[in-house]
Amino acid sequence: MTPSPCPPISDADWPEEIADLREGFAGALNVYRTMAHHPALLEAWAPLRQHVVKENALGAELTEVVILRAGLRMGSAYEWAHHVSRALALGFSAQRINAIRGTPEGVDGLIVSAVDALFDKRMLAQEQEAELAEAIGRTAVIDLIAMVGFYSVLGYLLKTYDTPIDDTIQQQGQEAPALFSIAPRASS
Repeated sequence: MTPSPCPPISDADWPEEIADLREGFAGALNVYRTMAHHPALLEAWAPLRQHVVKENALGAELTEVVILRAGLRMGSAYEWAHHVSRALALGFSAQRINAIRGTPEGVDGLIVSAVDALFDKRMLAQEQEAELAEAIGRTAVIDLIAMVGFYSVLGYLLKTYDTPIDDTIQQQGQEAPALFSIAPRASS
C-alpha cells in the first residue's frame, strides 16, 4: 500500500503559522492533523467548526444523529467510529446507534431521511423541509444542511488521504467492533 501524501502531522512538524491551534481541537484529532497540511484552510475552518459542531441549533444529540448518518453515507470509517464514541458518551444506546444505519423512528428518522435526501437529491423537498422545521425549527434545518456539507468535506479529506482512526477510538472500538465498524459484522 502506498503511504499517504498527507499523513497526520506530528507535533515536531506542526506549521508555525497555526501553532495556536495545535493545543486545541486541531492537535487532538488526526483529521485536523491531516488538514494541517493546508494551514490557511485549517485556520479558516476553526470558527466554522465551532458553530457547526458546538454551537448549532440541533443540540448535541441530534448533531450526532446527523454526523453518524453523514459518515455512514460517505463511507467514512473515521467519522463513523469517532461519532459512535461521542454518541455513547452522550448516552446513546447501541440500539439507537445501529438504528441510524437504517430508518429509525421519530425525530431521528426525520433527520436520517433529510441527510439521505441531501446526499441523493442535493436538496430537501419543500414538504420534507416543512416537516423537519416543524419538528426541530428552521434554524436547526439550516444547521443540518451546513453540517452535512461540512462533514462531506471532512469525509473527502479522510478518504483521499486514508487518515487513520485515532488510537483512543481504535481502542474503544475493540470493545464493540461491530458497533464501531462502518459495516457491522453479521451476528452469529
